[in-house]
Amino acid sequence: MLDYATFPDQRQEYIKESLRETGRVFVAELASTLNVSEHTIRRDLHELSKDGFCKKVYGGAVIIIPEVSDFTVRKSLNTSSKSKIAHKCAQLVKPDTCIFIDSGTTNLVMAEAVPEDIGLTVVTNSPEIATVLLNKPLCEVIILGGQIQKGVNGCIGSTALAQIQGINFDQAFIGGCAMAPESGLTGYDYADCEFKKAVIQQSSENIVALTAEKMPGVARYVVAKSTDIDVIVTEENTVKEYVNAFKGLDIRVHQV
Repeated sequence: MLDYATFPDQRQEYIKESLRETGRVFVAELASTLNVSEHTIRRDLHELSKDGFCKKVYGGAVIIIPEVSDFTVRKSLNTSSKSKIAHKCAQLVKPDTCIFIDSGTTNLVMAEAVPEDIGLTVVTNSPEIATVLLNKPLCEVIILGGQIQKGVNGCIGSTALAQIQGINFDQAFIGGCAMAPESGLTGYDYADCEFKKAVIQQSSENIVALTAEKMPGVARYVVAKSTDIDVIVTEENTVKEYVNAFKGLDIRVHQV
């Protein structure tokens, strides 16, 4: 068996592989498995966090989810999983309400899946989502204005922010890059994250759709604390430990 105390590079590679597999590691468990001190593991996690691979949290670390900035590329990723999640989100829509649908690849599929026989007022910052919803005969569509940010594929500037302040939502379907119980919902685009914060403040129920590889994980900017989120829709294979952790925060979790 490899002496991990003697070979720090191999030890850190083991930690990185564990983070890739589970999204989170614990100091005490790693110290026991690798037969080194907890101080050594904390030093390793400090080095890995400086390299941008993980973020240290109480008792361990969570993986930092890599950024995929191109919207067209994101549309082609995990299409089957996104479709299942999106259809579940569409089932959660309450008839005769005012909802917000955030820009994003999963939410675009969700908009297509919204039933045509329910009345809704839908506000969105995405031209693509607005176009889809215009084909729903009972949907009143409000699109927020301003410059379209290409990476987000939606309007997130001062004009859209000002419009948000004047609308109260029954439900908001929010996108995100990563989420963990301790760090909450996070993203990579600062302006987009600030926009999402404003939407969440205006909504009675906040629903987040995330594929399994985004939980647990952390991105650069905070969108919301976990306790600000009411519902998470994710995949069936999302790690049970984190599903239970979110449920422990009174978040309803749907796995599909």
